[in-house]
Amino acid sequence: MRIALAQVNPTLADFKLNKEKILDFIHQAQQRKCDLVVFPECTLFGYHPFDLLERAELVKKQEAEFKDLVKKIPKGMAVIMGLITRNPEKKGRPYFNSAAFLVKGQKPRIFNKQLLPTGDVFDEARFIEPGDFSKNYFTWKGKKFFLTICEDIWGWPDAKGKSPYKVNPLAKVKKQKIDMVVNLSASPYFVGKMKQREWVTQQTAKYFGAPILYANLVGAQDEIIFDGASFIMDKNGKKLMTCLPFEEDINVFDLDTKEVWNKNPRIEQIEELRRALVLGLRDFCEKTGMKKVHLGLSGGIDSAVVAALAVDALGPANVAGVGLPGPYNAPESLALAHELAKNLGIDFKIVEIGPMYDQVVKGLEKGINLEGFSLVNENLQARLRGLSLMAFSNKENSMLLTTGNKSEYATGYSTMYGDMCGGLAPIGDLTKEQVYALARHYNKEGEVIPVDIIERAPSAELRPNQKDQDSLPPYAELDKSVSYLVEKEGPAKTKTDKWLLPILMRTEFKRWQAPPILKVSSHSFGRGRRYPIAHRAKEI
Repeated sequence: MRIALAQVNPTLADFKLNKEKILDFIHQAQQRKCDLVVFPECTLFGYHPFDLLERAELVKKQEAEFKDLVKKIPKGMAVIMGLITRNPEKKGRPYFNSAAFLVKGQKPRIFNKQLLPTGDVFDEARFIEPGDFSKNYFTWKGKKFFLTICEDIWGWPDAKGKSPYKVNPLAKVKKQKIDMVVNLSASPYFVGKMKQREWVTQQTAKYFGAPILYANLVGAQDEIIFDGASFIMDKNGKKLMTCLPFEEDINVFDLDTKEVWNKNPRIEQIEELRRALVLGLRDFCEKTGMKKVHLGLSGGIDSAVVAALAVDALGPANVAGVGLPGPYNAPESLALAHELAKNLGIDFKIVEIGPMYDQVVKGLEKGINLEGFSLVNENLQARLRGLSLMAFSNKENSMLLTTGNKSEYATGYSTMYGDMCGGLAPIGDLTKEQVYALARHYNKEGEVIPVDIIERAPSAELRPNQKDQDSLPPYAELDKSVSYLVEKEGPAKTKTDKWLLPILMRTEFKRWQAPPILKVSSHSFGRGRRYPIAHRAKEI
């Protein structure tokens, strides 16, 4: 039996487009003489709808496209795809997260997801009713399968014996002799996520004594990135086939001969991270209808990396850099920003904020008796830069990219309505060291980012001779504390931990007003971190 694994990038609630994409991949599988083609979770609706499911009319539109899709399936092959279906019962939540098994001329068979994730970025139980996968066996052309949807296989204890569930319902399924387990997934990416997927699929394959097909969604939805990298694993936990990461792909596996259509090598982690951010940025723009982006080029490392990612995502013709020299900018900052723009092939504009700053200071001196130089003056410059960049947005119909990193956001080392302005924060989940690592990766085969940008000390350049390390611990120490306190949720131990934790707890109001942050860690700022603003919580 030939099985096609179709890894697609749907657009949320664009049911017609998603249907046409599914049909295109079905026909590709037909051309490869496949008996079965498997798509990821929620392929027709897109994942995850969240509160779009308040709108019943959207579900009706999906149902109409589904009916049309069923009519167009070719004879002789079966299709498995994910969608949202209605709960026919009056009790419970209104919908199921489902998989449909489709064969020409037969009534669709529907399987429902049982385990519903509610942690981090997930909240499926808000609208989705849990199903019962205990009888999810089906047969096609003499082969027997067992079907699961994403979280259904995540109930196994990890290597340390910990499990998110008191009971793993999969371990209670009455086992039958089968030829393959099928899992439809929409599993968000973060660095190191593949190891977790491999663990749960290995446990599932070993439990059933059969190979497992893992069909994962690819693409990005708001801040969540789906990396694809779908695979088939044998009953002993060895990968037999993989799909390409971070792009649509179709690959073919013969269940009898174990032949594979394409063998795709694994990529190094830093390149994986780059591709994730590029995909996240590209899909955010494409799915919101934005054609162009711009950013402030400061001559610093963060804006340099964001610019390089933007060019990879949208092409140099659709990216612009803006230099914003003020009264305390070093001359080399503007020169380095100009050199970077030239290397990337992007348009570069210069807006002098000095004259604006002088006028605003004069007005404030008169209006509110502003005296001397203080944080007011520093933030004025940042906000004048933000004002100028948003003016460019309005004039050019271009989306502003925010260039803050995770270490800055964690400490509140950012200015609301200043450097936090923008529609998307591509590197807001990266520590400073990850930003540097990406910059060095870009220069691996030639200088893209000027070396002086990488080697110079980071500075906001809002007062004379300012350096980030005047206000922050060394980034090497700060990054460790950010990862430990935010991602691992550990108690403060080190000196830097104890410095950071109170700041982290009291600066949540800034992060609530940050743009969407592309998620590439196990716990990022944004949708998955729901800290309150008003509280008196203290640990130290």
